Amino acid sequence: MSAPSHVVVVGASAAGLSTVEALRRHGFAGRLTVLGDEPHPPYDRPPLSKQVLSGTWQPERARLRSDEVLSALDAEWLLGDPAVGFDAATLTVRTRSGTTVSADAVVLATGTVPRSLPGSTDFAGVHVLRTLDDALALKAALSEGRRLVVVGDGVLGAEVAATARILGVDVTMVGPQPRPLAAQLGPLVSGLLADLHREHGVELALGHTVDGLVDEHGHVTGVRLDDGRLLPADVVLVAVGAYPATNWLQGSGLTIDDGVVCDSRLRAADGVYAVGDVARWDHLGLGVSVRLENRTNATEAAQVVAANVLGQDRTYAPIPYYWTDQFDTKIQVFGLPSPTDEFTVVDGDPAERRFVVRCTRDGRTTAVVGWRMPKQTRLRRAELVDSVADPAVPAG
Repeated sequence: MSAPSHVVVVGASAAGLSTVEALRRHGFAGRLTVLGDEPHPPYDRPPLSKQVLSGTWQPERARLRSDEVLSALDAEWLLGDPAVGFDAATLTVRTRSGTTVSADAVVLATGTVPRSLPGSTDFAGVHVLRTLDDALALKAALSEGRRLVVVGDGVLGAEVAATARILGVDVTMVGPQPRPLAAQLGPLVSGLLADLHREHGVELALGHTVDGLVDEHGHVTGVRLDDGRLLPADVVLVAVGAYPATNWLQGSGLTIDDGVVCDSRLRAADGVYAVGDVARWDHLGLGVSVRLENRTNATEAAQVVAANVLGQDRTYAPIPYYWTDQFDTKIQVFGLPSPTDEFTVVDGDPAERRFVVRCTRDGRTTAVVGWRMPKQTRLRRAELVDSVADPAVPAG
């Protein structure tokens, strides 16, 4: 396959930027066009729920690259003009302004869209957190409101709850799980995480779903639970997950099923690739189709996509990895743990709040989870190479 002369990257995200940089590193000297729905140049999302929300970082610090570095990539950045249509047969993207861009290869990096609660968009004071503008709006709301209800017991909800408590806001976390991140971390680690939040003053109303929101003159004043309780609120954060940003791809000719469906090379069709949160691909090491929503995946997948766009034949079968920082604690997760796994402490001591847990299923290591033991957790990652990573792909 000959190298393309023009590559379009749809999504000015970390995944999109990493793809552009990888293409240039691999020697691509052709035309590069990047389409972005936000007006901002590429920025990092993990700091939004922590450093940006707390005010310890100014928004500019979340930028991934300076203007000078972006300019050196010699790419055309069309920002603030979302893609609204795509024809996979002609490799043509259409934007909201009516602009059409055709290329020899297209990389889809549109990420995800936050889910909302039914009727929640009708009220002021109800927020989601996905973009930089979302973070700044929530930060402004927390500076005026003293009672925050976080609807969601996953990573984002727990991180925002921790940040808000550090800011001195009264916080209640609501969610259907018995403990924060129970499905991701298992009973031991999620139990300690629940203790950590309680120790810092977070009220946990877990094991419950939201029955509705209460307002006064159009501004939210409370969250009603399925058991009839009403939680007073000046601000509500809805953190109940996200769905892949693929609505604009209807009728494109691509297969869409909880993401852009790709092969093991992250290829969705001839000349079309997907990268980051929006991609669902065949993971040869795990033997299943997966979609990962984390920062590490965005960067690692971009290297494989760039190589394949330029004619190489590389599979993508990483060891999944994410981390979360809450209060003074860093939790790291390699692999894909399940609540039904067997969890065994292999380093440190949970009583001292420094430990590593090995997760196994049918005698096979599925994940390692570290609590404030970064070095030991990284070393334990080696146990996953044989059971998770594709043996044809170097473990790096």
